[in-house]
Amino acid sequence: MSYIEIIKQKARANRKTIVLPETTDKRTLIAAAHIIDENIADIIMVGNEEKVRDGAVWLEIDLDGVTIINPEMNDVTEDYTELLYRARKDKGMTRELARETLLNDPVTFGVMMVKADHADGMVAGACHSTAQTLRPALQLLKTAPGAKLISTFFLMCCPNSTHGADGTLLFADCGLIQNPSAADLAAIADTSAQSFRNLVGTKPIIAMLSHSTKGSAEHELVDKVIEATRIAKEEYPHLTLDGELQVDAALVPSIAKTKSPGSEVAGKANILIFPDLDSGNIAYKLVQRLGNAEAYGPILQGIAKPVNDLSRGCSWEDIVGVVALTAVQAQLQ
Repeated sequence: MSYIEIIKQKARANRKTIVLPETTDKRTLIAAAHIIDENIADIIMVGNEEKVRDGAVWLEIDLDGVTIINPEMNDVTEDYTELLYRARKDKGMTRELARETLLNDPVTFGVMMVKADHADGMVAGACHSTAQTLRPALQLLKTAPGAKLISTFFLMCCPNSTHGADGTLLFADCGLIQNPSAADLAAIADTSAQSFRNLVGTKPIIAMLSHSTKGSAEHELVDKVIEATRIAKEEYPHLTLDGELQVDAALVPSIAKTKSPGSEVAGKANILIFPDLDSGNIAYKLVQRLGNAEAYGPILQGIAKPVNDLSRGCSWEDIVGVVALTAVQAQLQ
């Protein structure tokens, strides 16, 4: 059984309610129909019900069982307006602007549903940028208790691979923090270990990646990863973590023996922490497109309630997978 099928089984065991606000996107409509059919989660969609139902007819799909909320014709909009105003008034938000935002931005409306406990999580990003998707979540839901920062990860499911946990690896951060400091990288490693343990269920083994392995190169970029490794080992001594490691040394046992002999991580890593957003984002897309891996994310970690992003290049199958992961995150909270 594939990793994502295991996640779907977990989601079915305790169904959660997930908001899909992008009702003008056909992939989202198709995904919603499959989610309901597979009993993965209860689905709320944000939009004009007549247009959504017409879209379902055109796509020849069944959206029976999906709840559709039109912000222009729902009493909760007034409640959300007041809630949004109070949350953001110190940043210049007015009641008028709050109402206008909720009527015109379904993503913010969806986040408000999660904030008000009318839904357990939200998934968007099929037709919105990462900034458009995550900004309202970061502004309104804030950091989870005990978390130092909010970051993102991808779960990469690599077919016919012996790397990671039976081909499943966690890549972080690939979607949010552009140039994390050494302390940020250490915190991302700790939160990623928790996410991996919760969602994959095996021991996290963390490689702090660089273009250098154990001093093979000298540069300030290498120094950052070395410092991040030091901080992580000092502040999170429970982690199985090592760095700085090149990606081949992190994943391939034979290369690990040559480049980093004696490391408890080298050759065994299932979590890859990238030194910046450029390298992380490029890496996940290369593995996805050239390695035919399934890429689920960006999944937010360290946030108070589960809201997750999608690549605008996603398929409807990707949306189904991220909804299942979001539902399991909601269960764990």
